[in-house]
Amino acid sequence: MSRLARLRKRLSTADQPFDGWLVLAALSLLLIGWVMVTSASSEVASSLTGNAWYFSLRHGTFLLAALAVGALALRVPLAWWKANGPLLLLVGLSLLVLVLLVGREVNGSRRWLSLPGVPVNLQASEVAKFCLIIYVAGYLERFLPQVRREWGAFLRPLAVMAVVAGLLILEPDYGAVVVMTGAVMGMLLMAGAPWGRFLVLLLLVGLLGALAAVAEPYRMARLTSFADPWADQFASGYQLTQALIAFGRGHWLGMGLGNSVQKLFYLPEAHTDFVFAVLAEELGLVGAIAVVGLFALLIWRAMAVGRRAELAGLAFAAYVSYGFALVIGAQAFINIAVSTGMLPTKGLTLPLLSYGGSSLVVSSAMVALLLRADIETREVRRRGRSTARRASSAKTPAAGKRQGSTS
Repeated sequence: MSRLARLRKRLSTADQPFDGWLVLAALSLLLIGWVMVTSASSEVASSLTGNAWYFSLRHGTFLLAALAVGALALRVPLAWWKANGPLLLLVGLSLLVLVLLVGREVNGSRRWLSLPGVPVNLQASEVAKFCLIIYVAGYLERFLPQVRREWGAFLRPLAVMAVVAGLLILEPDYGAVVVMTGAVMGMLLMAGAPWGRFLVLLLLVGLLGALAAVAEPYRMARLTSFADPWADQFASGYQLTQALIAFGRGHWLGMGLGNSVQKLFYLPEAHTDFVFAVLAEELGLVGAIAVVGLFALLIWRAMAVGRRAELAGLAFAAYVSYGFALVIGAQAFINIAVSTGMLPTKGLTLPLLSYGGSSLVVSSAMVALLLRADIETREVRRRGRSTARRASSAKTPAAGKRQGSTS
């Protein structure tokens, strides 16, 4: 074999220890997020604390913690996560109940648990999201044939999702309900459940959503402001109109990093829910498309990891990968769609990019498990190729011996 051929073989995708594009996309989003949180929060931090770097330093601390948690999760075999899926689900449900009892209320929502002795709040829905995907992936591996054939096996994970959704609605956190429900239904679809069942469920969910919208006046106000935010731009449509102004200011190349006007107390939650609007204002359409491209790359590679695992016979790794790809993709799409006026306002952060410790840590853990699934899948495939080569080499001398005796 020539030196060039050996080099090509060494650099081939199959011989790499993990998916480099997945790592590149995740790290790029984390670094861009830190830069944009620093820019978007400087004026607010100066006003609240007298230190323009306050939120930037906290975000940097969260980022280091997220990388540490991700490195720890990467070392844990997927077999451990699979075996402890029911226990993790119980932990997630317990946190959702606990936040309703002793949680901290912010802007009318009770979503955060204050950790004693630590100046950090834990968002229970983020942990529950992670635990739910692990549980559903394990369930699909155990009952895959029944899920494809029987209504009962198909509905059981959705019943668990209904309990989680009920607890989230009590907070309320409708954005998390949408993300988790979409991810679970997407996992069932990827598992091969019949299409007809999803049509029936979509009709039911649509009816329930319509009833929930008309049940509370503030929900109707959000819907009407979403349809025409300029009709009440200083009340229910204020956030969306300010976000749209930020997009309009950005043009093609943006106003320059740090030069956003909307972050100067015009756009609420500029460094959390609406950080993408500040990014578009400062980096322009080119920067916004680049970030969307990084999310697309991340989700594409996560789906590719799941497909490779499924072909290798690693069902749990496959459905975990699909689930995390759907969660990150759905949450990113909703956050960006809200910022651009495509969807009504939801309190969802942009994964790997917005300010927030819980979101950063959980998103990093998801990426770490994606890498773990990829590493284990590649190891199984390498062992399979080695076994095939040994079997082939064992057959070749025997065949040559028989041929020689015949001659």
